[in-house]
Amino acid sequence: MPRSSHPRKSTYRVLAALALLTLTVGAVTACGGNDNGDASDHASSASSASSTSTGAGRSDAAKLHMITNDGHRLAFYVIKGSERTIVLDSGGGEDASQWKHIAPELHADTGATVITYDRAGLGKSDVVPGPWKVKSAVSDLRSGLEQLGVTKNVTLVAHSQAGEIANNLAQDNPKMLSGAVLVDANLPGFFTDQEIPRLVAGTQPEVDAAKKNPDEPANRQLISTAEGFASAHKVFHTVVWPDSVPARVLVSEQTPFEGSPVDAQRWRDAAAAFAKAAPNRTLVTVKGSSHEIPTDRPALVIKEVERMVSAER
Repeated sequence: MPRSSHPRKSTYRVLAALALLTLTVGAVTACGGNDNGDASDHASSASSASSTSTGAGRSDAAKLHMITNDGHRLAFYVIKGSERTIVLDSGGGEDASQWKHIAPELHADTGATVITYDRAGLGKSDVVPGPWKVKSAVSDLRSGLEQLGVTKNVTLVAHSQAGEIANNLAQDNPKMLSGAVLVDANLPGFFTDQEIPRLVAGTQPEVDAAKKNPDEPANRQLISTAEGFASAHKVFHTVVWPDSVPARVLVSEQTPFEGSPVDAQRWRDAAAAFAKAAPNRTLVTVKGSSHEIPTDRPALVIKEVERMVSAER
């Protein structure tokens, strides 16, 4: 795995390899045609607390709601708009601030309600000890949305690790979603019996290093994700995205595996196969971007989300 001069991004690349994928890039390629990205694109109680968010970089219009689920509290940030809702789910090790520039623009452009949140152990949300479990993460998101009164007309935007949450949520609750934008996201097809051992072996040094500072949020998430990783991702490999939910599938040109051509090609192949599996899915390859597409190409992410929202009408 390549190293980064930025310590957090280095951690994210490791998380990406461990299904916390947070890297991004793309040029749009429709299933059967090309939809090319343009390099000139603009760079147990709900509301137990509700106030204007003062988190760094968050929109002044975003209201903080502390949601309780399964004994722990989670921070949800809501920019109120129409009944149509855009939910932005961050990559591994990232909290809601990953979307600080994207969320207000989406609200301004679409008039939709835009929701971001901090997953357990990140941002203002409570730490939940033990291995990271996708079913628990799905429960946190679904329960939070339901407590906020959101049960349908959701456009889900999922980056990296959040792809696992998105796939499970879509499989179990397809009627909640009207569409999705998967941003260099973890997809079931990537996690084969051949790939899983490579990921475990390739990231073990970083996991061992993270254990020396286990209280740092990104390290804590990396450690919790590594626990039971192989068995959890054998199960994830069997998850099926429902044909009723359309998706735009953004895949980075560099992928999370810049230093490994074999893994990078498998990553691209998984995205292409996912997109080809149904006629209402479109593959978008983001040229020139790293796995961190929301940071590298925020305008492209905004454009693709707005395309999905427009198509849903």
